Amino acid sequence: MPLSEVTVERDPIHTRAIECRSYRRADGLWDIEGHLTDIKAYPFLNSFRGEVVPGEPLHDMWIRLTVDGEFIIQKVEAVTDAGPYALCPAILPSFQKLKGLKIGAGWNRRVREHLGGALGCAHLVDMLKPIATVAFHTVRWSASAPENDAADEQREPQKIGRPPVNTCHVWAADGDLIRTEHPEFYRKD
Repeated sequence: MPLSEVTVERDPIHTRAIECRSYRRADGLWDIEGHLTDIKAYPFLNSFRGEVVPGEPLHDMWIRLTVDGEFIIQKVEAVTDAGPYALCPAILPSFQKLKGLKIGAGWNRRVREHLGGALGCAHLVDMLKPIATVAFHTVRWSASAPENDAADEQREPQKIGRPPVNTCHVWAADGDLIRTEHPEFYRKD
């Protein structure tokens, strides 16, 4: 069910879209890609680009992390197709600092240490949290993804190893899901 219907007239102002996609590579690695756009619904002047018309992205940025099965980043590519300043693309090489890092516990802290504030680009850094989530869904649950042939209806449910205990109310250590599906991690406190 979507949000409730708005009964007051309103005008669109700004749309930020972040889309993440993942791919299984033939070499056994995984590509996790993010794309961010910021689009205004009105024209405005920008000191670097001149007039930015409605629908033209103020920000149009991409990042790709190539990870292995242990969530270690093997390769990084970052691109700025559109930004509000000529200096925006100058920070892109800094994103190579992600190479060799592991996506997992402490990820957001490590990203801030390497690329927080003036060390990075806020927009590209914003994408790294959902990219990490997509990496988790891709690598951890990939065995249950359909292959190129027809899906096997008899396949057993995918075992995920250690569940993400206490990352959400659904995964609470003292909750029903952990108690019934992962009793070895259940903690009644």
